[in-house]
Amino acid sequence: MDEKHILQAKTSVPDAGTPGGGERETADYPPLLTVAASPHERTRTRTAHLMYEVILALLPAYLFGVVWFGLRALLLGVLSVAVCVLAEYGYEKLMHRPVTVSDGSAALTGLLLAMNIPVGLPVGMLICGDLFAILLVKQLFGGLGKNIVNPALAARVFLFISFPSDMAEFPVRTGFSQPVADAVSGATPLSALRAGDISSLDLGSLFFGTTGGCIGEVSALLLLLGGVYLLARRVISWRIPVAYLGTVALLTFLFPRAGDRLDCMLIELCAGGLMLGAFFMATDYVTSPVTPRGRLIYGILCGGITVFIRYFGSYPEGVSFAILICNLLVYYLDRFTMPTRFGGKERTGK
Repeated sequence: MDEKHILQAKTSVPDAGTPGGGERETADYPPLLTVAASPHERTRTRTAHLMYEVILALLPAYLFGVVWFGLRALLLGVLSVAVCVLAEYGYEKLMHRPVTVSDGSAALTGLLLAMNIPVGLPVGMLICGDLFAILLVKQLFGGLGKNIVNPALAARVFLFISFPSDMAEFPVRTGFSQPVADAVSGATPLSALRAGDISSLDLGSLFFGTTGGCIGEVSALLLLLGGVYLLARRVISWRIPVAYLGTVALLTFLFPRAGDRLDCMLIELCAGGLMLGAFFMATDYVTSPVTPRGRLIYGILCGGITVFIRYFGSYPEGVSFAILICNLLVYYLDRFTMPTRFGGKERTGK
């Protein structure tokens, strides 16, 4: 029976008024069974539940950014979420596809992108990034579950390549109601560390978030608490963030760029977007491995590439590029770390 007959099954019953016991067709009935590939798991967890859990975990760090950088940070966040949701809704309506904005994935993309930009970024550039994330990275690949890279990170890299000077202008602080034009811009902690000026960096400021940087990445403490919340709620696995942060900690302790080994390691962990990337973007379900061994290898690769870019790249931060590179390797990590089924042949790597 082909798909058309499965979806539009008809019931035939004997017609007593027809000579010879003929049959007549009754009305169409909906299918009783859903045909899908295994494995099958019954669970109450839904995509929307997971997305809103991640948004909830992000809110403390984002709201701290609003308090630290001012009302413009709130405007950029609300605008980014709205543009992403409307772009997804409009595209799906235009293409006559099921509308999925209620699952929260578009809102999460908008929030993550807003947290990954400096507060002084012009509104038009942010809108370009939102449209790039939703229309090009997500929807053109088929929507949620089919994109091969993280949409928010891809949009951040797109903005950095397209508008490098605007993406590298970081106000130290604007205050809740102070205009961003009155803010004083300065070097980010990673820029100072790259220059070997570790004496100007205060670990307490980096940990609590009283420093310059992108809107949602400055407070390592609140990002860490959000990550612990996701781990406790079993929204994410511990393997990726632990392998990611552990690799960065080990490499920066063994090969410090400046100053004391321990101080350098702690500054590298708290500076930039490492905490945001390790807990909230590298763990994305769609663009990260599904096997336990694959997740560990993925986290180690993310950490190693991050340190390599920070040490030897022309850009002081390496988190976004590292995660995007590893997103492209997920297929191979899953393929070569998938356990062999009972009675099956061992994988040869071909």
